[in-house]
Amino acid sequence: MLENPVIRGFNADPSICRVGEDYYIATSTFEWYPGVQIHRSRDLVNWRLVSRPLRRAVQLDMRGNPDSCGIWAPCLSHADGKFWLVYTDVKRLDGAFKDAHNYIVTSDTIDGDWSDPTYVNSSGFDPSLFHDEDGRKWFVNMRWNHRQKGTGLNPANDRFDGIELQEWHPTKGLLGEVMTIYVGTDLGLTEAPHLFKRNGWYYLTTAEGGTGYNHAVTLARSRDIRGPYETHPAKHIITARFNPENPIQRMGHGQYVEGHDGRHWHTFLCGRPRQGPKGLFCATGRETGLAEVVWRDDWLWLKDGGYVPPAIVDLPASRKVTSLIERDFTGPNLPPEFQWLRHPFPERLFTMTGSALRLTGRESLGSWFEHALVARRQEEPAYRAEADFHADPGTWQQAVGLITYYNRHKFHAALITREEDERVVTLVSCLGDWPGEALTFHGRFPLAEGKVTLGVRVDRAEQQFSVNGAEVGPVLDASLISDEGGRGEHASFTGAFVGVVAHDLTGQGWTADVTRFLYDDGI
Repeated sequence: MLENPVIRGFNADPSICRVGEDYYIATSTFEWYPGVQIHRSRDLVNWRLVSRPLRRAVQLDMRGNPDSCGIWAPCLSHADGKFWLVYTDVKRLDGAFKDAHNYIVTSDTIDGDWSDPTYVNSSGFDPSLFHDEDGRKWFVNMRWNHRQKGTGLNPANDRFDGIELQEWHPTKGLLGEVMTIYVGTDLGLTEAPHLFKRNGWYYLTTAEGGTGYNHAVTLARSRDIRGPYETHPAKHIITARFNPENPIQRMGHGQYVEGHDGRHWHTFLCGRPRQGPKGLFCATGRETGLAEVVWRDDWLWLKDGGYVPPAIVDLPASRKVTSLIERDFTGPNLPPEFQWLRHPFPERLFTMTGSALRLTGRESLGSWFEHALVARRQEEPAYRAEADFHADPGTWQQAVGLITYYNRHKFHAALITREEDERVVTLVSCLGDWPGEALTFHGRFPLAEGKVTLGVRVDRAEQQFSVNGAEVGPVLDASLISDEGGRGEHASFTGAFVGVVAHDLTGQGWTADVTRFLYDDGI
């Protein structure tokens, strides 16, 4: 059985394509490096991470990108014997401007080396590339309007100023006129365009309503790729906005694919909210769901009717779950579930020594440039994690430890440091304070010499740190480490991570070793 979400823990904006019997889903990574996650499946139930294609500085350099900027909404396709990946690198979140730059890279194989990027435009985000039957290629993206409200083509859209289309050629670039082909419905915030063709119709999938609880997938069609496009009779084909009691919410932003067996599917972004002390929160961020769809009168509909895809879909496969993963960092490469922040030169932040993950302390926990934080996604509402550290900080300006992290104003950390010539563990948080990123300290705990094991247990809205197996400090608010924490869902597009972090505020590049990391969400 397929159980939604199919790719769990911060895998947003799913773009799907099929090559033979292989299915691929590309998802957004925002400020996490390397850029874009691509999962592969043969049965649509079990998905394995096979590539993070944007690994070189020429492809992606996010130093200085604000939280929740970076890679927005990639589009993956296959044509002319190779894979095509379109992506945006967003350089600004706040204020009137977005500074969103759109690129295309290609590769003969999904897990090979991807090309240097070809720049396309910067008029808006959520770009997509459509390969037409006649060999022509068309580039679509939403257009951002930085002017005051009321100047756009659709009053409901505010700065989301419609979907624009232009022909594109691999060697000649953009060709001909830029056309606005769709301005969306009264729900507004129209984005995430994907084109496909069937039975002589061009179909345009978009997302509307923002990335929160009003999110929706909207479909339109036209006989001419240039429009005009008519909106679906039901307006939206996937949304949970009319069903607040449904356990899966925030449904929107997806793409259609025809299965190799004649069945039809549509991906969608979603979240699994839980009740916290300050309301609903999605600890695992925006995840990837999959819905079966059918055709009636040349329109797509959910197979079971309505707007809300079922949590369970009948497929001849069972989901294989590995709840406990333990790493000893003795291999030459960082284990695949881990990422770091922004930096195209990871050797500045960490190295694999053959016996440990060696962190090099750089800038502070609030840095947008050189932040030595290596972490993995939280995939379920409850989990435990622990790591073994070998560290001898010389000053309170040097620290290493375990962190539950969303962004620079939403985190909890247990840090090994030195205070008054004593090695201690200090518990510190940033409790959603924005702007300002004020720190809150929860106490310090003396350490004996030698290896230190730091642990954390998260159970929905609560988390507790431990030192060498003994719980320390207060129970902390884990709901803070979510989209809804701090500034809230419309400025928080990633998800909860747990990992290891180091800083050296003297600037001398102090190092510390991590020799084991355990993650278990089967608790």
